[in-house]
Amino acid sequence: MRDEVPSTVARSDDKAVRTYKKTLESAEETYGDGERAHRTAYASLKHTHEKVGDHWEPKEHAGPSDAQAAQGAPASLDRERPTAQGVDANASKRHLDDVARRVGIDNPQGLGKDDLVRAIQKANARATARARRK
Repeated sequence: MRDEVPSTVARSDDKAVRTYKKTLESAEETYGDGERAHRTAYASLKHTHEKVGDHWEPKEHAGPSDAQAAQGAPASLDRERPTAQGVDANASKRHLDDVARRVGIDNPQGLGKDDLVRAIQKANARATARARRK
């Protein structure tokens, strides 16, 4: 089952894999096999999980992770609104500071919340790239 999901999801807990897979199957029935179905699966995953490094972890509180998710429209319909790429931008500053430390960002408390989200996005992208090269 893990070989049927993106690598970042495959490196995550069983619930993340099930959430992505089940939503993808449903979305493929509705939209067909393609980008829109995968975007829908990621949108569902982002309500329960956040990207930390090269994998997804359960969020403290379920719900939208950023302004794009709060709007409810799939990202494929409105690409002008950026996403936080799996970072839980709606989490507390304290939580984001903790995630930042875990992904290797020094002195995260010196960053504002928006800068912190961007720094975590970059650290996550680097961690994912390293994991894919292995």
